[in-house]
Amino acid sequence: KAIRGKKTDKKDAKWIADLFKHDLVAGSFMPPADICQLRDLMRYRFKLTCFRSSEKNRLQNCLTVSNIQLGNVISDTFGKSAQAILDKLLENPADTSFDLEPLVFKSLKNNLPELLDDIDGYISPEQASKLKIIKTDYENLGSQKAKPEELILALAAPYQQELAILQTTPGISSTFTAIRIISKIGTNMGAFPSTKHLCSRAGLTPTNNESAGKKKSVRVSIAGCYIKPLLVQCANAVVTSKKHPEI
Repeated sequence: KAIRGKKTDKKDAKWIADLFKHDLVAGSFMPPADICQLRDLMRYRFKLTCFRSSEKNRLQNCLTVSNIQLGNVISDTFGKSAQAILDKLLENPADTSFDLEPLVFKSLKNNLPELLDDIDGYISPEQASKLKIIKTDYENLGSQKAKPEELILALAAPYQQELAILQTTPGISSTFTAIRIISKIGTNMGAFPSTKHLCSRAGLTPTNNESAGKKKSVRVSIAGCYIKPLLVQCANAVVTSKKHPEI
């Protein structure tokens, strides 16, 4: 801090340089090279997952525009039954009077009348072409996502013990969920002086953005978008386990 009106960026830079010269500026945390590579691959996998989710939403929008309401009866519109019905619809979009029974599985056979009502829509040629493109993109993204996953599992092989410990936490059952946490904060907790420093590294603490005596946005930093959803799942799992101990 300096006298009001006398504080400038140049004076701040000079003061920080002076502190650094006397070894009074703490260095930033630098994870090992393999953790950095793991983090990079996990972020790439996260982006591919987001792309697939976007394609799912686009497909659902096309079905809604065409008045095809498969979601009213089928919980997963990307399941075997829904995809078999959709493939049959795309073969001849103008014909919705085909036999559904060979296309559905298990308990859905009891809901054939409701399914017939739900597919009683009209898929225009343009929407049919768009649906085919979306389905192809969705399938391609699935195969592309499998490639970095192989690299991730190979890089995470030396951390099997840490991954096993993380997976004992309620809400963290997937191996990739545990790997994402390790890729963000590493495995050496001694690198962090306190839990506050660890939370800051994970991007889960409000920012301190103040300039000219005015406080600006104090939202969680953008770095938290990779780990915050996982911890929300953990919190929900803990709350559920307390309400229902038998789970």
